[in-house]
Amino acid sequence: MSQVHTYFETSYISISNEVLCSRIPRSPSDFMGTAGQDYPAAPHCPRHASFTTSLGSEAIKDTETTPCHPKSAAAGNLKKFYARDAADYQRNLAREYGPIVRLSGFLGAPILYVSDSKALHTILIKEEHIFQETPESIANNTVVFGAHSLLSTLGAQHGRQRKLLNPVFSANHMRHMLPLFYTVIHKLRSAIASRVSEGQREIDMLGWMGRVALELVGQGGLGYSFDPLVTDSTDTYGEALKSLVPALSVMMLYRKVAVIAQYVLPAWLRRAVVDAFPSGTEVHKLKNIINTMDSRAREIYNAKKDAFAKGDATVVKQIAEGNDIISILMRANSVADAAERLSEEEVIHQMSLLISAGMDTTSNALSRILHLLAQNPDVQDKLRQELLAAGAADVMTYDDLNHLRFLDSVCRETLRVYPPVTILSRIADKDTVLPLSEPIYGADGTRMDEIPIAKGSEVLLGFLGCNTSTAIWGEDAHEWKPERWLSSLPSAVTDAHIPGVYSNLMTFLGGKRACIGFKFSEMETKVVLAVLISNFTFELSDKPIEWNVAPVWYPTVGKDDKEPRMPLKVGLYKGSWA
Repeated sequence: MSQVHTYFETSYISISNEVLCSRIPRSPSDFMGTAGQDYPAAPHCPRHASFTTSLGSEAIKDTETTPCHPKSAAAGNLKKFYARDAADYQRNLAREYGPIVRLSGFLGAPILYVSDSKALHTILIKEEHIFQETPESIANNTVVFGAHSLLSTLGAQHGRQRKLLNPVFSANHMRHMLPLFYTVIHKLRSAIASRVSEGQREIDMLGWMGRVALELVGQGGLGYSFDPLVTDSTDTYGEALKSLVPALSVMMLYRKVAVIAQYVLPAWLRRAVVDAFPSGTEVHKLKNIINTMDSRAREIYNAKKDAFAKGDATVVKQIAEGNDIISILMRANSVADAAERLSEEEVIHQMSLLISAGMDTTSNALSRILHLLAQNPDVQDKLRQELLAAGAADVMTYDDLNHLRFLDSVCRETLRVYPPVTILSRIADKDTVLPLSEPIYGADGTRMDEIPIAKGSEVLLGFLGCNTSTAIWGEDAHEWKPERWLSSLPSAVTDAHIPGVYSNLMTFLGGKRACIGFKFSEMETKVVLAVLISNFTFELSDKPIEWNVAPVWYPTVGKDDKEPRMPLKVGLYKGSWA
């Protein structure tokens, strides 16, 4: 049975009518002032209209009344918020409306966009037990990665999984994996060099970043090779993953419908609805992508299981010699207490998650850095000089690589201003209060130091808003300036107590559901850049690159092209190894 069918057949989420309906205000009067009228916007600034929301007794700024932010009856502001071309909308939301913004969600339900660092700390750390993953997020992750993946589980099961997985992603393990990474990336270097040996050439760098990211997570994560990085043809798995994010982005607005359908429709009818979509539709594409991911994960797992059954002599003959992430996990799992042990399905679903998450986010982050370096040749030159002086294109130690300050600065600044994932959501399972790091003021001038949150209310975690907050990072917070990391950070950054697991940023989240593989991704990014920038030059082509909003942002040529790609002019750097 396919992964998609398994999801639609299994009732794994208990969704009460209270959460879906009664706890979230519906009538227009719930969003009005005391006289049932909207508070008027200031004549000189109509976009700053405010209202009294039933999320609390206070006034919170409301984008719903803004003429330049249209909404549909079904999707509210979210249709605009999640649109492909919503990059500027999302980037300017907190800048224009402040750290707490009320959006209109599905069927008019209020959703709070939160980028205040203290409020985020409450959501992710202090009251993590209150703010849970939303049903549609769990549903989406279950469909894509399986019901037992780290992103699909909650509570004790999630904690048990992380307990076994955390040591696998330690910095110590990354140290041992670095030579393997260099071996893979040197193959990438040879592949690109062969294509530009006779002069500068336009190359789709997103495609190559996707291929090398898949091969790195394949060898380092699974002990499996997906792509020799020699020919122009790619693995079918890689092609499926490349199409995953655009397919998911089309479905984002309809996740709540899927959750409600799961709750009210019988399994046979849900299966029939999925099968009824014709070939070529996003639903049909998504089903095929997920089935490809699931079948390959099972194939790899069974091969590993057979190797372990034959003994260590067979295991060490595999790629990574049994030191890949999943082999270490399987070895630790075999000696764990029965109560802590992961089932086969749990291990398989972690494999699907590791491959997809490891490829999409890292490859798109690498592509963003290359795009920025092509736009800023002076920064590219400065980075290249640091890398060449250190001999970074050859195998470096883990510590030496991390001591390259400008390389580190370029990576951090890109992840600050352009996080691959900009939004995650949570839902409150009881009434609570969000304290604010700075007060906000209602339409009537009332000062608010905290925001009451009702049970069943949804909040969007504003990674981008927090990462680019002028109150934290200064007036140039929205500008990409790698050099800001070469000196001590402003006291406002350290005093903000941002709950992110990485570098005072929200990019990799924080708390018990923080990105478990961020060290893997960081090392991967640095090694790829160390080799490529040392040997090649990157310039903009005459094709305009647009970055599209999706679960993981991705580039296309122009606004209308649906195929993810990013062509750049690539040439050999003078004096390079080739």
